[in-house]
Amino acid sequence: MSASLGLATQSVAQSADTVQAVTQPQPSRLVIGGYGEATYKYNMYSDNFNRYKFPVKYADDPGFGRVDIPHAVLMLGYDFGQGWSFGTEIEFEHGGVEAAVEIEDDEAGEFEKEIERGGEVALEQFWIQKSWSRAANLRLGHIVVPVGSTNNAHLPTEYFGVFRPEGESTIIPCTWYETGVSFWGRKGAWRYELQLIPALNSSMFDKSSWANGASASAYEFRSANKMALAARIDCYALPHIRLSASGYVGNTFGNDILTYAGSRYADVKGTCVIGSLDMQGHWGQFVLRANALYGHLSDAYMISAYNSSLDNSSNSPYAHTMVGEKAYALGCEMGYTLGQKWTPFVRMDAYDSYIPAKGQTDYQWTGRQCIALGVNYRPIAEIIIKAEAGYRNLAQQYNDEPWVAVGVTWAGFFKK
Repeated sequence: MSASLGLATQSVAQSADTVQAVTQPQPSRLVIGGYGEATYKYNMYSDNFNRYKFPVKYADDPGFGRVDIPHAVLMLGYDFGQGWSFGTEIEFEHGGVEAAVEIEDDEAGEFEKEIERGGEVALEQFWIQKSWSRAANLRLGHIVVPVGSTNNAHLPTEYFGVFRPEGESTIIPCTWYETGVSFWGRKGAWRYELQLIPALNSSMFDKSSWANGASASAYEFRSANKMALAARIDCYALPHIRLSASGYVGNTFGNDILTYAGSRYADVKGTCVIGSLDMQGHWGQFVLRANALYGHLSDAYMISAYNSSLDNSSNSPYAHTMVGEKAYALGCEMGYTLGQKWTPFVRMDAYDSYIPAKGQTDYQWTGRQCIALGVNYRPIAEIIIKAEAGYRNLAQQYNDEPWVAVGVTWAGFFKK
């Protein structure tokens, strides 16, 4: 059979891996699984919206704690036979329905109703696949975009920290999913994937998270005036090591329901290019993961001006902030397993969500470096209990941001 969700060791987006090729017989046509996490975090710094504008004023503010269920996911897969299979991933984020009230950090500290995506639940995957062989598979529908290391491996058992790696998950969508077409396969030591998907929306870029919200839609549909290409290739040729490269390219300006008039923006394309390298290595009890991601947005100066002109009413879904021309994220984590259950680890991240174009204001608080030390306890294969202490360093004029966090996570099959 062709349907098998790779939950215990791989994310759905990665696997053939997620739904196996027709040459891989399985004991059941139906596969049911899932993953989830419950977390507590105490931030030892102010959460006031003006903390970057007036850092001295808030240097001695008390910290704040938060409990959360970042992700609770149900996965289903089914093999129809003759190479046809189905997969879906239904996610409840933060225990809710993707609508929340937030305090806007970028501007005046106003309360905003945040709508990340129309509908009551997040449908992260919903696709039909035709498999001709292990090397040739066509997937049609709502799919994960495997750009970067975390989108490719986003289950909580696939990284050491209590939360997803901070750099990538800040500056690009994570988990990033679109409705499109994917051709993928594996031949020998190589796995490859090419996708045609709707482009990001430049009106949803902002300075604190660059393209993170640019795949979201507040409407019951996703605008697809512009299309984009995404690709990934994984190499398993070296013993115990996976080396990967992934990327994205698409024009983002005008990929919205709003139209613009006049000649001022006639030549604006907002071409977004993202490139990423990542790796994972296992040597006995030692695990190393590393990633580097770089993004560039053309016409950032003009897009910033356009975004500032959009409707700024309380119901507006747009960011209305400056948009950086460039963004980057670097990350590395290392862990060593003791006695098959305890894994002490260290995680380091450096990223900047806003590198301005010529003539734009520079907001130096967007560049951050983080280090976290922690431990994973794995009583059984499907469950990991995590704890960490971290420290986020900003430019000298801003207050640093230490935290502690704990979480219980799981990923596994109910039926396969």
